[in-house]
Amino acid sequence: MYKYALVFFLLLFSKNLFGQIDRELRQPEGGKMQKMDLKQRGLDSIPDRESRKVAKNDKAKIEDYKIISRSRDTVHVDTTLTIQKEFKFNYLRRDYFELLPFNNMGQTYNTLSKDISSRNLFPSFGAQAKHFNYMSVDDTHYYHVPTPLTELMFKSNFEQGQLLDAFFTVNTSEQFNFSIAYKGMRSLGKYQNILSSTGNFRFTSSYHTKNKRYHARAHMVTQDILNQENGGISDEDLLEFENGNEEFLDRSLFDPLFEDAENNLEGRRFYLDHTYQLKVKDSLGNNGISIGHAIYIEDKYYQFKQDQNTPIFGDAFVSSKLFDKNTFEHFYTAFNAEYSNKTLGKISAQLGYNSFNYGYDALVILDGQTISNRLKESALSFEGYYQNQLGPVGLTADLGINIAGDLEGNFLDAQADVQISDDMLASIKLNINSTVADYNYRLYQSDYLNYNWQNSFKNQQSQQLAFHLNSKKYGNLSADYTTISNYLFFEQRENLGVKPYQFDGAVNYARAKYEKEFKYKNFALHNTVMYQQLLDGDQVLNVPQFNARNTLYYANEFFDKALYLQTGVTFSYFTEYNMNAYDPVLAEFYVQNQKSLGNFPRLDFFINAKIQQTRLFLKAEHFNSAMTGYNFYSAPNYPYRDFVVRFGLVWNFFL
Repeated sequence: MYKYALVFFLLLFSKNLFGQIDRELRQPEGGKMQKMDLKQRGLDSIPDRESRKVAKNDKAKIEDYKIISRSRDTVHVDTTLTIQKEFKFNYLRRDYFELLPFNNMGQTYNTLSKDISSRNLFPSFGAQAKHFNYMSVDDTHYYHVPTPLTELMFKSNFEQGQLLDAFFTVNTSEQFNFSIAYKGMRSLGKYQNILSSTGNFRFTSSYHTKNKRYHARAHMVTQDILNQENGGISDEDLLEFENGNEEFLDRSLFDPLFEDAENNLEGRRFYLDHTYQLKVKDSLGNNGISIGHAIYIEDKYYQFKQDQNTPIFGDAFVSSKLFDKNTFEHFYTAFNAEYSNKTLGKISAQLGYNSFNYGYDALVILDGQTISNRLKESALSFEGYYQNQLGPVGLTADLGINIAGDLEGNFLDAQADVQISDDMLASIKLNINSTVADYNYRLYQSDYLNYNWQNSFKNQQSQQLAFHLNSKKYGNLSADYTTISNYLFFEQRENLGVKPYQFDGAVNYARAKYEKEFKYKNFALHNTVMYQQLLDGDQVLNVPQFNARNTLYYANEFFDKALYLQTGVTFSYFTEYNMNAYDPVLAEFYVQNQKSLGNFPRLDFFINAKIQQTRLFLKAEHFNSAMTGYNFYSAPNYPYRDFVVRFGLVWNFFL
């Protein structure tokens, strides 16, 4: 099947068939710019400062270099240096205020907050701890550039290795664009057996006809995420760590729980979507009709290997050469139609088909119970979308339901935006979702006896009401309240190992987040604070009650504005709570209520500079680690990062 898909995909990449969507920024009827959710997508914002010509083509401006999402929202390439660039200069290339990284780059992240809202109709593969750097369909973007554009991103790592993200895109004609990128990372780490090695290859292409009635886009993505696993350090060694024993300041001297395991996630995806404008909008913007089709094929696998079994995970079928591997295949195709009217707004409908194939190569018989090796499921779904601008109020609604097949699921996502003033935008949002449990909750096989199960869970159901208020003058405030029924989670109970469970009560979860920057001359104080409260269900969902990040910095231009300098200190802190533990066999986090961790400050000193289109970054991370005590952890038995100095750059070339 993939051979045919590959041939089909390569044919579509010919210049006569493909090229770039040349769209202006999407605007509502009021004429004000509609921006993407930049923090969620990890993209740069449109710069406030006046843009300069950056290319050898005198007619090209930086506003002409466009980044286009799957939903066709558009932003410009941004080469400015802001405090947000400091927050995003990391392995994920996005602000992870709500994430806590593990010791080595390329390892997983613990979560300091949990957003349950979703528009999923279908279960995911599992191994969620491996998916932070896994680029989904919505994480893949398309481009339109007047001249070739290259971006190089480099950052030093922990011990041997480095991170490099290289990207190139070009329009061979006004109609045709392609881009190619590779993000590669390797880091040995400070502790024994925690080497990380990852790679993300992306190729995109897009095309439109001269009359712009037909548009097509495609991409190919291959990814691999490899981590050596050591289980953390033992409880006995934790005493040496917390006491700051000088002998163990060289972290490689700690003996981890094991040194012979690794897990790996690999995936590849082929994607195509195309639309045709049956009826072009008239001069008043009415009665535009288009039809479209999308298709993609994705397969991935997750595997865990270990040379010798360890008592930590219980008994095993074999004593050596343990090897677990599960595979996942997903086929998706959908047909859609869209109608646009200046009065009625935009209405679209989509009929989609999804097919899933998850499982293993053999049956397992354990304690007289036979655990099957594969789940093959399919579903026919319907999705509808509505968007309209009624004076100062913008309305959007998105709904979906599985109407036939093996999987039940539905969602409703509705939002109203109100422009209160030129400076203030308020939004209220309702999200309702019902989704089948992930595949590794329902079926799992392993050489470890405790990690074999086959379950039938109810759909997890959630309802969230959210409010947002955005203002440059007063800051950004967001608050939401979530109720969850049939909540799914992993937990370790007695000597049964880590297993999936379903909570028979209700989880009620409230949180509020405020972000504001105060400026005085060349000084600024950027603040982000979050408050969270579990009203019900705190035994199965654990988050810190308070999370804060405060950055005090100085910024100015020097040498006749040839150098822009930014330097300051960031203070990060979250309160003590029952932090989730990490299981390397499943590559999942699980609930534990025995150890309370947190309540340690993190101080980072940084110096950033911009010279032409190059941004330079130098940071002393967690420089207070020896001063405030060695009680910092990313998860139980996994210490957080010690003081380290790292540097890097982002370099844009405009030809």
